Amino acid sequence: MKLKPLSDNVVVKPISREEITKSGIILPDTIGKEKPEQGEIIAIGPGKVKDDGSRQAMDVAVGQKVMFKKYSPDEFKIDDEEYLVLAQGDIIAVIED
Repeated sequence: MKLKPLSDNVVVKPISREEITKSGIILPDTIGKEKPEQGEIIAIGPGKVKDDGSRQAMDVAVGQKVMFKKYSPDEFKIDDEEYLVLAQGDIIAVIED
């Protein structure tokens, strides 16, 4: 299934952040933690329509890893895969390797 967000919305696949304790036990992201705050962009909308009718260019691109506000995304599942949809304005940083 192909997703095409509208306006300045972005579809993000959450990045799991497992922790490893000193004794080597792996704690998955789901234990006692809040929603993920990082993800990889898999689709972007065409941009917000400005007052003059033109579109504002998107500042992010497919494939970029981003940090976003904790409670901003809407969650949904397709074929047992979790995805998040959020507005570009809720993205606070692009993660560069």
